[in-house]
Amino acid sequence: MTRVELFVMHKPLRIAAVATACAVAGAALYGAGAATAGQSTANSTHEPYNIGLLTKDIDTYYGTTIDADGVYQASPDSPYAKDLARIDVAARKYIDKAARKARHHGEKPAVVFDIDDTLLLSLDYEKKTNYTYNGTTWADYVNKADRPAVFGSAELVRYAEARGVEVFYNSGLSEAQRTAAVENLKKIGADVNLDAGHMFLKDKANPPAYLAECAMPGTWNCTTVQYKSGTRQHIEDDLGYEIVANFGDQYSDLDGGYADRTYKLPNPTYFVS
Repeated sequence: MTRVELFVMHKPLRIAAVATACAVAGAALYGAGAATAGQSTANSTHEPYNIGLLTKDIDTYYGTTIDADGVYQASPDSPYAKDLARIDVAARKYIDKAARKARHHGEKPAVVFDIDDTLLLSLDYEKKTNYTYNGTTWADYVNKADRPAVFGSAELVRYAEARGVEVFYNSGLSEAQRTAAVENLKKIGADVNLDAGHMFLKDKANPPAYLAECAMPGTWNCTTVQYKSGTRQHIEDDLGYEIVANFGDQYSDLDGGYADRTYKLPNPTYFVS
């Protein structure tokens, strides 16, 4: 059974389903069952949490500041940073142990990372668009390749590599955004396995054969879970790796199996189903 190390929170739907995130924003959630509880308010018939108060809570959680260049940044002393640090400590300990165990059984250990708000922080975009997603403005933002790192993310990527664990990336970014993604990851110090054989992005024009059940050239019907779990299955079944850990800020980054353990990073700004 996959074990989940949890935290909290829709990109297309944005702020509508995040009230519960603020209720738990100050403490990391670990253990099975919290995934459902963390999203239970999405269908509530009670009066929703006030958006004005919600955005203030989000700012408090991130310790949001604006730097000299007019960029919104998270504070390294914020509850967000502290939650990430706790997850990081647990993940390092687990990766070390899992890598040794996998090699003992003759397996090739691997870890998989989402990119958006798992490695690269999008807080500035969320603040400046008032948490409203737009495909054009999002693409422009990504292509600047100037997002800051999620605290501890680059260090965790390098830690896994140093322990002999193969690093893969499984992102909802499009194939057209590959160059910007690689540039940005290099900029934050996550310069590990950034080739096409390790970084999997959405290619709707020419989807890979392993996604044939939901995608054909020019026709993409894959849900996020189908795309991401199908890619993990490819890494395990076709490439021959054992995914010991999968990291993402969305439950849809993690659902669908093909990882021994999953780590849910905090993100109270959007939800991708």
